[in-house]
This record gives sequence, C-alpha cells and structure tokens, in this order.
Amino acid sequence: MTVLAHGTAAPGGQDDALARDALAVLQPGFEGTTAPAWLLRRLSEGLVSVGLFGRNIASPGQLAALTAQLRAERDDVLVAIDEEGGDVTRLEVRGGSSFPGNLALGAVDDTGLTREVARELGRRLAECGVNFNWAPSADVNSNPDNPVIGVRSFGADTDLAARHTAAYVEGLQATGVVACTKHFPGHGDTNVDSHHALPRIDADLDTLAARELVPFRAAIEAGTKAVMSAHILVPALDPTRPATLSPQILTGLLRKELGYEGLIVTDGMEMNAIAGTYGIERGSVLALAAGADAICVGGGLADEATVLRLRDTLVAAVREGTLPEERLADAAARVRALAGWTASARAAAGAVPGAPQGGAPGIGLEAARRAVTVSGTPAPLTAPYVATLAPVANIAVGHETPWGLAGELAELLPGTASGVFPEGASAEDVLAAAGGRTVVAVVRDAHRHAWMAEVLDRLVAVRPDTVVVEMGLPRAEPRGALYIATHGAARVCGRAAAEVIAGG
Repeated sequence: MTVLAHGTAAPGGQDDALARDALAVLQPGFEGTTAPAWLLRRLSEGLVSVGLFGRNIASPGQLAALTAQLRAERDDVLVAIDEEGGDVTRLEVRGGSSFPGNLALGAVDDTGLTREVARELGRRLAECGVNFNWAPSADVNSNPDNPVIGVRSFGADTDLAARHTAAYVEGLQATGVVACTKHFPGHGDTNVDSHHALPRIDADLDTLAARELVPFRAAIEAGTKAVMSAHILVPALDPTRPATLSPQILTGLLRKELGYEGLIVTDGMEMNAIAGTYGIERGSVLALAAGADAICVGGGLADEATVLRLRDTLVAAVREGTLPEERLADAAARVRALAGWTASARAAAGAVPGAPQGGAPGIGLEAARRAVTVSGTPAPLTAPYVATLAPVANIAVGHETPWGLAGELAELLPGTASGVFPEGASAEDVLAAAGGRTVVAVVRDAHRHAWMAEVLDRLVAVRPDTVVVEMGLPRAEPRGALYIATHGAARVCGRAAAEVIAGG
C-alpha cells in the first residue's frame, strides 16, 4: 500500500497500522467553535488527541457541546488546552482569568491554596469536557529578563517552584484532568522567546541538576501524567539539538535518569525555534525518534492538510528507516494508554461534562487577594484616571486577552476614567489625558521596558500622589504614593488591586 501525499491510504495490514499510529501521536488544532467534518473523520481513523485554543471557545456551554461532539466520535479522545490560569487563559480568553497565575500562588506560598486552585481549575475544565491541560509551568524564573516565562513561573526560588509544581499536579489530576508539566528541562534562564527563535541556556550540569530539574523531579514524584519538552538548546546536555529533538535529554535524562514513564509531548512545533531551524516535518520525525510521544501542532497550523502531511511524513520516515517502527508504535501506545486513563479518572472523579459539579468558585479571587503586596498607605480617591502602559504581549499570553484594572476600579469608584498608552507615549501624554485627576499607572514588567520606567519616574516626580500597580514581575523599587504588586495580570488580580485602591 502507498500512503498518498494528500490523504487517504488504502486499508491494508501493516501499512494501515502505521497510518493509525502516525495519527495517534499528533495533537492538531482546528478552526471554529464546532468540530469540522475532517476532524471527526480522522478521529475515526486513529487520531486520539485534539488541541483547543482561544479561537475554539465562546462560552462554557459551547465548549461542553464541542467536546461532546468530539467524544461522540471517540469516547476517550484527549482534549487538550493551554489553561494555566493567570495571564495564559483559553477558557476566559476574552474576559481575563478567574484564577491568578503561578507567580501569584508562589507569592502566597501556601501549597494547600495552590492545590485547591488547581483542583477548581481542573473541575471547570472537566465540566466542559476538557481532560488534558498543558500546565503547570515548572520553570524556575532565574532570569528576570525572561520574555516568555515571567509570571507563568511560581518564582525564582527552586524549592518553592518544586513544592508548588507538585501541589498543582496533585490538585489538577484529582479532577481527572491530565497535568502536563512544562517546559522540560527548564525554560526559566532564557532571554529569548522560543516562539520567535531558539533560546540557549549555558548553565553547567551541576546548576541544571540543582535548579532546573528539581521541580520536574517533584512533578514526577507527584505523578504527572505528561511532560512537555522545551524548544531550547542546553549545550551541557546536548550541544547540537534542542531538547525537543534530543535523545540525550528526552530519553537519556527524562526517561532513564529521572525515571519518568508518562507521556512526553512537544511544545508547539510551529514555533520558530523548531519550524525556522529544522522545519515542522523533519522536526516531528526527530522529536519522536528522540523519545517524544505526542506532537503538538495546531496553534498556527489548524487544517486537515497539515494533519495528513505529518501523518504521511511519519509513515514515510518509518519506511525509510529514519524513525524506528517500534518507537512510533510505543509512542502511539502511550497516547492511547493516557486516553484510557482519562476515561477512568473522569468517572472516578465524578466529572460529567456539561453538568455543574459544585467546587470552590471564589477560590481564585481569594488567592489573588492574598497575593497582593502593598507599599505605602492608600489615600482616599474619587474618580481617578487609570493609565495602562501597555507592552506588546508575548504569543503565549496572546494580545486578545484583556488585562489591567480600569473596569474593576470603575465598578468600585464610579466616574473613574482610563486610557491605554503604548510604547512611545510620555508622562506628559498621561497627565494631559488625566486632566488633574490622580493617576493610577498600571504596568507589566516595568523592569524590562525602559520607556515604561521613564514614564513612571516622570509621573511620580510631577505628581507624587501617583499610584503605581505592577501586574508583571515586581523587580523595580516601589514608586509612587502607593505601590501595588499583583504578581500577575489576570482579571482577579486586577480586582484585588482595585479593592486596595478603593479602600475596600
């Protein structure tokens, strides 16, 4: 039998089994809020996993209907999503998350709270029929200039990151939702976003063992069902290939040295760190050969042609001898086994997609309130002006998710006005727009943006009563009459800060 470049393969023995295995290891996406016919057809032919993104979600009810549509074709389908809470949300992509992210949880440093937040997040995912979460981030944010991790990390302290990673895994998986701990072997010490280029970490083996690997060891001990590889070059581990494509890192380190037996999934293969260096097709073959079990693709490539091209590429690689047949079969078996686990775990947790399951709906706001730190004394304000100094959001966060606190503060202080100021704006622009009102300057990672720091310094010099709210990584010295650090930009973080400003 010959597998055609554009699609269907005539059924027949071993070749048909190869095609089914090749489909099984893919995690593709799609466009729209209902499942297209081609996706349902491929599920019937051996596809096991589907990735969901913000473009696929309009409401909890719609999402539950979508996952029911998928499950009608394959009951044990793995429905994956990137729902970290905090800055990275897909469930609430258009309104902002009801849960603070990892940095806020690390700032509180209550593992019981982290476990409860993860459990509630998992409950909401399970209620919508989602059973695989590309979270948590176990990265130790040792480089404060990291452009892609930052508040997605529990913090810069290794032991803190490890204990909260374990708690998050335990809470999430208690609901029958797979935890996918990322980004192995650790993305925290980078200053390059792997969406754009290939980052490099030059730490030595001792540093990696004592810092990067510790949270992953904790996640494995906590029973994480999946681990996501990072598109990063770590010369101390492999001087030539990024982790996603490295046998030394995925098989030698993760499987053999750390003893991990669960599913290994790649980060998105269309990210430029892979697509721009090895190409998606070759990268997928190399990743599987290196030890990955599932190929994440679909964030930017979400069509049937991509799925068929990758399926046929993998089958051809087996035929050519560049991908061992046993390796593909082993990877497919691991994917199917995890799908089976989710079906039984869902039943054990009592998770019925589409049915309310109780839970702790206020836990996110409670956590966000506890994460806020304040310098200075709140002064009574009436109708202030909220100036949001807005950097360009990284791709993982997405530009479509709103952030800030203008709306939340307006609910508490009627008459509050607001404006958004991008790079290039000046303090004078803000003051002119404020028109004499007290300014509430809202920033995100001011330490990484010189223009933002300059605007803040000038505002505080001209108006010492300025309130500064840092919703990213709080690295700069506190400024203003009142300085609030929320440790993240989720909607609930904005609410918690607004309550402080409003005196409530």
